[in-house]
Amino acid sequence: MRPVCASALVAFFLLVMSGVATAAPKRVLLLHSFGQEFAPFSEFSAAFRKDLPQQSAGPIDLYEASIETARFRDSQDEGPLVQYLRALFADRNLDLIVTIGDPATHLLQRYRAQLFPSTPVLIAATEQRLIDAEVLSANETSVGVTINFDRVVDNLLAVLPETTTVAVVIGNSPLERYWVGELRKLFEPLANRVHFLWFNELSHKELLERVASLPPHSAVLYLDVWVDVDGISYEHDKVLTELHAQGDAPIFGYVDGNFGRGIVGGPLLSVSAISRRTAEVATRILGGQTPSDIKTLPFGLGAPEFDARELQRWNIAESRLPAGSIVEFREPTIWAKYRWPLLLTAVVLLAQAVIIGWLLFERRRRRVAELESRQRVLEVIHLNRTVAAGALSASIAHELNQPLGAVQSNADTAELLLAGSPPDIDQVKEILGDIRVANQRAADIIQHFSMLLRRQSEVDLQRFDLNEAIADAVRILSAEAKKRGISLEANKLRQPLTVRADQVHLLQVLLNLALNGMDAMSGVAPDLRKISIQTALAGEAKVEVSVVDSGVGIPKEQLKEVFKSFYTTKQHGTGLGLSIARTIVEAYGGRIWAENRTEGGAVFRFTLPLAEPYPI
Repeated sequence: MRPVCASALVAFFLLVMSGVATAAPKRVLLLHSFGQEFAPFSEFSAAFRKDLPQQSAGPIDLYEASIETARFRDSQDEGPLVQYLRALFADRNLDLIVTIGDPATHLLQRYRAQLFPSTPVLIAATEQRLIDAEVLSANETSVGVTINFDRVVDNLLAVLPETTTVAVVIGNSPLERYWVGELRKLFEPLANRVHFLWFNELSHKELLERVASLPPHSAVLYLDVWVDVDGISYEHDKVLTELHAQGDAPIFGYVDGNFGRGIVGGPLLSVSAISRRTAEVATRILGGQTPSDIKTLPFGLGAPEFDARELQRWNIAESRLPAGSIVEFREPTIWAKYRWPLLLTAVVLLAQAVIIGWLLFERRRRRVAELESRQRVLEVIHLNRTVAAGALSASIAHELNQPLGAVQSNADTAELLLAGSPPDIDQVKEILGDIRVANQRAADIIQHFSMLLRRQSEVDLQRFDLNEAIADAVRILSAEAKKRGISLEANKLRQPLTVRADQVHLLQVLLNLALNGMDAMSGVAPDLRKISIQTALAGEAKVEVSVVDSGVGIPKEQLKEVFKSFYTTKQHGTGLGLSIARTIVEAYGGRIWAENRTEGGAVFRFTLPLAEPYPI
């Protein structure tokens, strides 16, 4: 088995080495007509150099040479060039020659026997009418093109029907002069419709000047300029770039290598498609196929393509373009440029709108709830005032009996005086004065009492002197204090204490605190029962009101509980009086709290912001 394995390994390595030997690069010569940088051949050769290695199964070794004599005005002795090519490639076994353009093709055919008699030849990028199929040998084939220049002009006149002049821009090399003659004959049927100007016999400067001064309704047919009348060569798209910058007429062409560089457009030859087909044929020849067995149709002009920038520059409406036209280089719309940012912005705005809508809905619901809550609070506050009024009603009724009794007594006395003979008018006048005073006192009592019973639908904010509310509270409470045997006094500051609130609400706070203190003194000896309402400034911007009683005080653990709703220590209490007092005070920006006095009793204090601060 060992000898067998050894033999197999040797055979394997021989196969590998033979594979390496057969993987030697294929030598391909690109023979240029004018040079490597002359458009549109430069675009074709660049694409071919890229396409051939991609399609080939093995490595490719590319060589390039140029037939410089094709640029000359007159035919010159080509002997030195032929000798140069023979010397350059004498020791190189070429596998394929690709001629680019008619001059290179014809030179190779003239000197084929001297240069490369047995090397396969592929004619590329050459107009089909310049290829004589009858003289092609079995070792030669072509990938030609057919340029229908009449179709190019028909497209120009269809897009710009008002055109009266067409300037044909072309160079003056021998090949270019050939095309001038061919095109003159081709365009002759259009002589009655449009006037053709031929600029092949102009220098570069004269060419630019003539194109810049064309008459109105003119167009330029650009067919490449390789050599001008002075024999100066122009590589790449130098002439087209300058014509586009300085010319005053739209430019049309026939090859897509110039598309996007200044021509309006039209039916164009596809350089990339020709290159791919040429590389495909070259790969088949390098693979061993006989060139003459490979037949391809010549490439023609493709679907019309137009540059949107040039259409806009020359004010050409897209509605004029032939059916099936392709428009490139459109300026992207705002939507095309910023689609995702716009979508993101729209989503964000939509989300914001939803959030804002929801917040507005919630705000409305909250306002409705606040209004309802305010109405409920006002109802509870009014209910509390009604309860307070009920508690004071007996005292107020007793208080009213005094002025009413005085009115009755004075009225009886007045009747007696008027019945005398003669009537004592002076005494009657005094009695009427007393009746008026008693009546006013009764009216004041009723007015203050009615304040407690008035129903409110809205808070009546106003600026008033807090001392007035304290005075009203003392008047209302005085009868109840007298009934209970309580000493009631008010120690007020002399200066006005202007606050901004609802006066009835603050009156209710004072009544609730004072009545709470009176209730706390029910078990205190009559001679010790005392309630005092005091005011003091708490800084420059606040006033402090204290309601001091001499009752039993508040258990320490209940000091923080007394202002809670429904908290009460009374047998028949509602637990709302102090809670409502806190609600009212806090609603007007104040604070309320309770303390025990060291000498006995409790003090309820509350502060309110002054509408007119006092400097200290």
